Amino acid sequence: MSSIVETAIEVLYAAKVPLAAGLSPWRIEKIEDRFSFEFSPDHAQFLSLAMPIGPEWVDWLGDASGIQKRLDWPRDGVLFDVRENAFWPERWGERPPDVREAVQTAREQLGAVATLIPIYSHRFMPAAPAPAGSPVFSVHQADVIYYGSDLAAYFQSEFFNIPDRKLPSHHVDFWSELAEGQWI
Repeated sequence: MSSIVETAIEVLYAAKVPLAAGLSPWRIEKIEDRFSFEFSPDHAQFLSLAMPIGPEWVDWLGDASGIQKRLDWPRDGVLFDVRENAFWPERWGERPPDVREAVQTAREQLGAVATLIPIYSHRFMPAAPAPAGSPVFSVHQADVIYYGSDLAAYFQSEFFNIPDRKLPSHHVDFWSELAEGQWI
């Protein structure tokens, strides 16, 4: 077990977060196949050992439409800001004058960025191929911040208000740029 995952579980125990039994490798693979993503190594290892339960946590064995809504949240939020708040990163080129065209172009651009996987509330980790030690993001529309340099640091910040002063060791295209205040 990685030290990040071990610390993450210790933090949740200390925070008295209810933990159900972990998911089998078969179950994790089935979830990944159903929703067309792969958990990052830390996230997969964490879920194989324990699955937090309760409000705001993802019930990976629950309602598929609810899980899909949580998976869609980051991209849908960015699309909302494109539609309603004139969000438009420079790297997407010139913004189409028609809002519907702008949203369609944004949707295509977002199809090329890493999928973010929900952890708790509106906190997300990038899907694989993100490596172990990837950051956790807080996402609300195009307002994205780092909430932890890794899973353990995130849980310490979320449940014990211990600020994470480390910079993430892994850059996640698009999402890291938003977290770093760049409109790429």
